[in-house]
Amino acid sequence: MHAIVGFTLVPLGSGVSVSPYIAAIERVLEASGLNFEVNCNGTNIEGDWDDVFAILKRCHEVVHAEGVPRIHTCVQVGTRNDRDQRMAEKLESVVRKRPG
Repeated sequence: MHAIVGFTLVPLGSGVSVSPYIAAIERVLEASGLNFEVNCNGTNIEGDWDDVFAILKRCHEVVHAEGVPRIHTCVQVGTRNDRDQRMAEKLESVVRKRPG
């Protein structure tokens, strides 16, 4: 099943700056070969359900390996059973409907 997943991974007990951990997550995502977008408040990733959730697990493993004792992750999942919709398609649909 194809899934579009938005997630925010929050390292706890590691200080104020989280950018080193986000950079580590980005390296995991790049190595995965899945389509993803990092934004200011989270990350979007799309692909086969099992592949996406395996990558989320790997992100946790990598951040814990960086010395973070605790992680809190919020996840939003979208699926369709009529077709494989992509992140770009969803955005294009909104842009087409904007006024002016």
